[in-house]
Order: sequence, then structure tokens, then C-alpha cells
Amino acid sequence: MAYKTVNPYTNEVEHEYEQSSNQEVEQALANGYRLYQQWRAGDGLAERKAIITKLGQLLRERRTELAEVMTRDMGKLIGEAEGEVDLCASFCDYYVEKADEFLAPEPIYTPSGNAYVLKQASGIIMAVEPWNFPFYQIARVFIPNFLVGNPMILKDASNCPTSAKVFADLVSEAGAPDGSLTNLFVSYDQVGDIIADKRVQGVCLTGSERGGQSVATEAARNLKKNTMELGGNDAFLVMPDADIDKLEEVIPSARLYNAGQVCTSSKRFIVPDNLYDEFLARAKKVFANVKMGDPLDRSTTLAPMNSKRAKEKLQKQVDTAIENGATVYYGNEPVDLPGQFFMPTILTDITKDNPIFDQELFGPVMVVYKYHNLDEAIELANDSSYGLGNTIFGEDVKKAREVAAKIEAGMSWINAGWASLPELPFGGVKHSGYGRELAKQGMMSFVNEHLVYEAE
Repeated sequence: MAYKTVNPYTNEVEHEYEQSSNQEVEQALANGYRLYQQWRAGDGLAERKAIITKLGQLLRERRTELAEVMTRDMGKLIGEAEGEVDLCASFCDYYVEKADEFLAPEPIYTPSGNAYVLKQASGIIMAVEPWNFPFYQIARVFIPNFLVGNPMILKDASNCPTSAKVFADLVSEAGAPDGSLTNLFVSYDQVGDIIADKRVQGVCLTGSERGGQSVATEAARNLKKNTMELGGNDAFLVMPDADIDKLEEVIPSARLYNAGQVCTSSKRFIVPDNLYDEFLARAKKVFANVKMGDPLDRSTTLAPMNSKRAKEKLQKQVDTAIENGATVYYGNEPVDLPGQFFMPTILTDITKDNPIFDQELFGPVMVVYKYHNLDEAIELANDSSYGLGNTIFGEDVKKAREVAAKIEAGMSWINAGWASLPELPFGGVKHSGYGRELAKQGMMSFVNEHLVYEAE
């Protein structure tokens, strides 16, 4: 597996990395296990909190420098990359503040004696992470697990290796001992070997449905606990009473943030017939006004896609949709720029027998459906093999809450596009995966909840 940074704006190879050897894998396992035993035997939480506090300081001090690394790796706008660094720093603040509370022994009241649950580390965690948020995806699993006392081995996406290396180096600079977070440039065969190792006790993955199936199979074969955050085909359900001006303001962040390459970005817009034509006109205006160009230029509003491969896959999906009856309301034209740009595109008239109906379009493509009553809209929103997030947009918040409760998803947002904050648990249902990251739920994912019972 080739690990290299190919700048998706210039198409130039900026960095290449050699694959990690089996000896390096063994050293990572040995270092991590030694550290786990050390942390498991003593407290160490105060020291780990100080390291994460320092990590947050380094992130803030080098905000733009670190953001540029991500932009060169996978093409995101520099402002969006800076926001990602800020978010990672907020994870540091949140978990340092909450660690003592979340990890405190929990008493259980029983008339038969005394009982309590200890919150303990479980062992090395294998993390397999994607390219679309190169720092965020690492931070949201590493920071809570480090505070718990679970060392982590990281296999990041092959097209953003520099971001993974820089983040791991930053953790070391913050004072974390060897083995805390070990970034390896490994093959999937090596990942399987790591998962099988008895020193590894858990696996977390964010990625494609196919990748999740592969890694979860290895985890199940070796009886390792795992969490999966996979794809999404999130519905944006517009209520009949929605304010069209407010709706227009949300479209850019809901669909075009990170060039539309977000698992939880809105991909299926389900619009009532009384607003359908006006919604399409407003969406077209938003899409037509983007400025494509150098993602390091702060005047650019739409970045290139992360790779030539991703762009070609999205084009093939759009072509398939059209061949099977979809209508191009806007877009789907070549972009005369050297980078991996995809013209923002709006598709309509996708029927249930269209092969694209239940596929995730990971890029700046909006699919719009029309509905006549809310029951029909809810049925359409739920007619998906995915169930990550969704948005309900309307003026009557009480009614929006009622609709949100009927959507089969792990997360719902009312009157906003997707969001990720340290205090909000993140995860989905159905083919979007299982388990949660962030918040207390995320910190407990790989905690040994150790019951201690004292008989009277």
C-alpha cells in the first residue's frame, strides 16, 4: 500500500513514506503493552491530563501551520482546516475537564452488600481512520482513550499520511511516552495481524461500509470489541412551514462543506411540493456562486475533491444515475482547473429502482426529492440502508421534534446542518455502523467496567 501526499490542487506528489516493517509493528505492540501495564497498575491520570492540556496548547499555537498540512494532504479549504484544528483543541479541553467525573468509580446500591464499578483501561486499541478530517478523526478516538489509559496504534488513510505523522509527532512533543499513539504505515494484512494480537483489546474504525465489514470481520474472528462509524446517506427533511431564506443560508454548510465529503453532510433533500420549485432555484443560486480554486487562498469557497480516484468514482455514480432516469437540474459539467474539482451538481427524479437511490454520493452532489405529506417524507427518509444523521428544518420546533423521533438514525439536527461537538455523542445505526464516539459514551467505548462486590 503506497502512502503518499498527492496535493489534490496541484496534482503533485509532496511526500512519500515507506511501509512499516513487521519489526516496527512488533515494537509498537511491545511499547503499547508496556505502557498499558504501567497505566493499569497505577493512577497516572493527572499526568495524562497535563499532556492533553499541552496538546491543546500546541494545536492552538500552530493552528494555521497544522491546517496547511491537512490542506496539502487532502485539499480542504484552509479556513475549514483551521476550524478542524480548533475543534481538536476543544476535545482536549472537554476531556481534561470531564475525565475525573467520567472515570470515577460508580456505586451500585444493593441490599445484599456493597458494590461499585471501577472504570479501567482495557489494553491497546487499533484505530483505522479516514482522510476527510485528518486530525479530527484521530483526536476524537485518541484523546479519550489516552486519558482512560488505553495506548493506541493508528493506521490512517494512505492519501493523508503527512497529517497522521504530524499529529502523532505533536502528541509526542506534548510529553506523551512512547507507545501512547503510534502511527504506522501498514497494509491491511498487517492490520489483521495487529487485531489478532492478544495485546490488542479493541478496534475502532471510521470509513467506508466495505472497510468496516473487513475490519469488523477480523475483530469478530478474534473476539475483539469494536466500534464502526461508516457511511451515511443523510436526509435533510424540509417541513412545509420552513423559512426559505433561512434554508438558503444553511445549504452551503449542509452540502458543500469539505467539498461535500462528510459522512454526516446532507445528501438527500426531501422537500414539500409547496417549496420544491423555489428550493431548487435557491440551491442552484448557491451552487452557481461557489468559487473553485486554490484551497490555501482564503477567497476560495469550494475545494477540490481529495483525489483523482474519488472524483472519478463520483462521476461514475452521477453518470449511472442519469442513465437510469435522473435529471440534471444543475451542474455536471467539466471544470477547467488542474485540480480534482467536481462541479456542484443537483439531481432530481431519482426513483427507487435507480441504482443510485441507496448509494452515498461523497462529494458536491445534491439529490432532491418532492413529497406531498409528512408520512411520505418520513418513509422516504427511512428508506435507506444507512442511518447516520439527518436534519429536520421548519419553524414549528415541536412538530420537528416529533418528526425527528420517527427517523431511523443515530443523530438528528433541527434547523441546522450536521454538527460535531465534544459533548455530543456521534454514531449511527443500520449500515452506518454501531457504537459511539465523543461525549461520555465515546470515552466509555473501550473501558473495562469492572464490578467489585462485597458481601455482607
